[in-house]
Amino acid sequence: MAKDQSFDVVSQVDAQEVDNAVQQAIKELVQRYDLKDTGSSITLDKHAATVVISAPSDFVFKQVRDVLETKLVRRGIDLKAITWGKIETASGGSVRSTGTIVNGIDQEIARKINKDVRDNTFKVKVQIEGDKVRVFSTSRDELQAVIVFLKAADYGIPLQFNNYR
Repeated sequence: MAKDQSFDVVSQVDAQEVDNAVQQAIKELVQRYDLKDTGSSITLDKHAATVVISAPSDFVFKQVRDVLETKLVRRGIDLKAITWGKIETASGGSVRSTGTIVNGIDQEIARKINKDVRDNTFKVKVQIEGDKVRVFSTSRDELQAVIVFLKAADYGIPLQFNNYR
């Protein structure tokens, strides 16, 4: 009997790259003439994995968020890696929003990935292990077909494929 091959489907974000992108965005807020004295701020909480943007108005908030997203893309971070909450009004007419950095696959999304792979008649076994999904098969071609299928599907989070053996 042939030995099973496998790979893991994970959703991870490099925390250091997020920190670098936030620091670059803060520098740009201080230097850009149209955002310099607006009182806008970007705060990163590494332990809670959240980014908070505060701005005096909705228009300035959108500009600050655009600056942050530009820095994230330049750092190689998928924008799906941050799920933004609702824009809340704060005191003095200012607005703020909290973005949660996605690390790991939720159980609901893992079940959806599991169901989608099984429904497409691949000759693989799928196993949910905490915040990752492991896919087994005796054929590497089947595993590569599953990777192509999952890359084409949209689950709302960035997916990476590692431990391919």
